[in-house]
Amino acid sequence: MADMSVDLVAVERLVWSGRAKFVSAQTTEGEIGILAGHEPLLGQLVEGGTVTIVSDSDERIVAAVHGGFFSVTATSVRVLAESAEFSFDIDEAAAKAVVADADASPAALAKAQGQLRALEKAAHA
Repeated sequence: MADMSVDLVAVERLVWSGRAKFVSAQTTEGEIGILAGHEPLLGQLVEGGTVTIVSDSDERIVAAVHGGFFSVTATSVRVLAESAEFSFDIDEAAAKAVVADADASPAALAKAQGQLRALEKAAHA
């Protein structure tokens, strides 16, 4: 199976970079899966969404992303998010507390919901 170059970048840092077989992302148009050779595409990530990467060594990487864009060519995927964090770095209790907080801002709520979605996707690997 062909692979592609993938970069997951947040405003503050490069989160992950490497070769991958598959990438999926939640976009404003729905969830999309990308394989090597995909048609060029520019998409907008949803607020509080997730990105899943299956590396060329079959490692499944799930990240919560908050806003941003992604760019696809036949040989690469670039995910440029406002923020991104791996599922294994997420504090589940803190995310649940934000979701339960009636006074949480819409941005904080969306980010916490994305974190919980990333945890759920990672658990169903």
